[in-house]
Amino acid sequence: MRGYWSIRRSRSVVIVSVVCAALGVAGCSSGDGAGDGASAPSTIPQPTRAQLVAAGLEKLPVAPESKRLDITAPRFSNPTKITNPLFPISRLRSVIFSGKVDGKPFHTETTLLPQTRIIEWSPGQRVEARVSQYFAYLDGRIEEIALDYYAQADDGSVWYLGEDVYDYDRNGLVDSTLGSWLAGKEGPVEMIMPADPKVGDVHRAENIPGIAFEEVEVKETAKTVDGPAGPVQGAIVGRELHDDGTYSDKVFAPGYGEFYSAHEGDTEAMALAVPTDALKGSAPAALKTLSRAAHDAIDPALSGNWKSASQGLRTASRAWVAYRREQVPPRLAAEMNRALKALSSAIGKRDRTRAGSAAVDVAQSALDFELRYRPPAEIDLGRFELWANQILVDAAAGDVGGVRSDVTTMEWIRDRFAGTIDPADLTALDAHLVALRETVANETEDLKTAAAEARKLRRPLQLEPVSP
Repeated sequence: MRGYWSIRRSRSVVIVSVVCAALGVAGCSSGDGAGDGASAPSTIPQPTRAQLVAAGLEKLPVAPESKRLDITAPRFSNPTKITNPLFPISRLRSVIFSGKVDGKPFHTETTLLPQTRIIEWSPGQRVEARVSQYFAYLDGRIEEIALDYYAQADDGSVWYLGEDVYDYDRNGLVDSTLGSWLAGKEGPVEMIMPADPKVGDVHRAENIPGIAFEEVEVKETAKTVDGPAGPVQGAIVGRELHDDGTYSDKVFAPGYGEFYSAHEGDTEAMALAVPTDALKGSAPAALKTLSRAAHDAIDPALSGNWKSASQGLRTASRAWVAYRREQVPPRLAAEMNRALKALSSAIGKRDRTRAGSAAVDVAQSALDFELRYRPPAEIDLGRFELWANQILVDAAAGDVGGVRSDVTTMEWIRDRFAGTIDPADLTALDAHLVALRETVANETEDLKTAAAEARKLRRPLQLEPVSP
């Protein structure tokens, strides 16, 4: 499973030619036609034994079809209203996960995008799917983007209809799109969450040998877990069989969806979800002070004005002590502690690059907390502006790959708030993004101009929401 905060799974690097013709299933369509006259299928065609052999999966201890819930074809009458409490995609606007991958800090942001996508998952059977953007950072840099497509069936089960995956290298360039698939093209539609999961139930969250394969068995229900704001009741635990034969447990919780994953030392855990963890009223004064102090420390750190940078650190640290007296999400607290420690160390060592990045990280962490009080689009606009600051840091350090990675990050974040601002303002913003991209093209690499363009985008953008 990808989009809803799955940690990186091992992918087969074998490019198996088991698409459409080789799949040999009725659910594979090579065109975009409506398939007039095609009746709704009663069952979902499954990969054959030959396909499992071709993908090297013939020894996987998969469950018999008699135990699986995902064989009967779903019916979709109102597919974009995804209200299953254990996978409430259409209700969740923004989610943050925190963890470690390969021993490095791992942070993800998942955002429900406003657009939908029509997918022909079987000949003549089209469904409107919600689109969720999964954004993974590894050690502070863009690692992966996935656009995931989900729909809810009439019985309340949630189905996975595909994903577009983009893996990035440390220079902000697409390294791979392996793992991308679409129901009706590469393989069948797949169940991501049963309507009423019970111990012993089995379904495949991904079911395309050679591209993406995961089988889940429900091992525990009615579990209580520690959430960002306190205990959460009614969680379930699924044991996930991966395509490499390994297993991992995955927790899903009401109001959150996927809640916790761990596999071979890598972890991804729920840090915050809105509106589930949203609070009424404006952000506390201490949190506002913390955010402002972090912003104020960025320019002094870049210029080497260590007196002002140190003052910003002291103000931010005092504000953090005051704010954390309240009940704060513990995983976000750990990220803030790490960012403040890094800022203190960098200032002590008079390291402009690290101090600038750390100040940006403190401000980003403060925004994560502010997500409980402010609309997600406002938070994403703030994130966008902070990444413009990061461009200044990386440009000053002569880090072309870093600037390219920053620009890529901004381009993806832009999609989260684009529909909430005036079209003319969005056009101006896009023009600056295009200019930024051109400054780090392979034949250009003009960091001075990149910094100049970034300064135009790091100022508080006076963008008003479009009237409904």
